[in-house]
Amino acid sequence: MAQDNRDIVLDAWRSFATHDGERIAAHFTEDAEWLAPEGNATAVALEGPSHMVGRKAIARFIADDFPRLFVRDVAVEFRGVYAAGDRVIVEETMSATLANGNAYVNDYCFVFELKDGLIHRVREYMDTARGHRMMFG
Repeated sequence: MAQDNRDIVLDAWRSFATHDGERIAAHFTEDAEWLAPEGNATAVALEGPSHMVGRKAIARFIADDFPRLFVRDVAVEFRGVYAAGDRVIVEETMSATLANGNAYVNDYCFVFELKDGLIHRVREYMDTARGHRMMFG
């Protein structure tokens, strides 16, 4: 089961890169939640929430809002993917060019909680101070 959940999360991650809202939404439960630190640089820059509720809101963010801020050269280097039961933890470094032309490089840790083969909750952790420095100087 843990391996299956790991594969589900990695498949979801590949769908994120397509910016196809329907494909992305298909990986989440209807009432899915995505929780990031309040006031994180991405939420501030996009004037959006740090806590998204519902597969449509999450898919809209990944498909439509994310590419408005991280405009090109988006790359993810996975540092580790660990699965146990209904939880999958992903450590990664993301780099990109921001809409303002600045380079962005930050480390992340995501905790995915799955339910019935779909992502039910994501808790996102990152260096918020570093993110603010890269986005806002």
